[in-house]
Amino acid sequence: MYRMWYTLSVGKKPKSSTGIGIQSEALKRQGKRVPAIFYRTEAGGEPVRDCLKGLLPDDRKHIGEDIKTVEFGWPIGMPVCRALGDSIYEVRTSLAQNRIARVLFYIDKKGRMVLLHGFIKKTRKTPNEELELARRNKYKHQRGLQ
Repeated sequence: MYRMWYTLSVGKKPKSSTGIGIQSEALKRQGKRVPAIFYRTEAGGEPVRDCLKGLLPDDRKHIGEDIKTVEFGWPIGMPVCRALGDSIYEVRTSLAQNRIARVLFYIDKKGRMVLLHGFIKKTRKTPNEELELARRNKYKHQRGLQ
């Protein structure tokens, strides 16, 4: 949907006479409402990035497109995004071979989409273990912002 416009403008560096606010100017020009960032553990790992690297390139592409849809269209609802409670949301992606991927995120106080946890669903309902892991990651991220 945004592919052509998005790829043309991402490679260009934003111009600012003062050098202040370059990132926010770039985001406004790109039209993102909530820029996505990866949650980083204290050891420096990024669970969602690691999860994505373990998938096939076509699967990564589909998940990335859905994350991009949320970045540009926030707030957005079903079928792409759904609230799970505790200010945690899920990006919902259907993959090949009847597989379903989920990326859990929250919007931090800086207005960023923090990607907390990603997984391939094996049951109809989002497993409590996956949701609890996302909650713990959210808490750790919030603690690090203070």
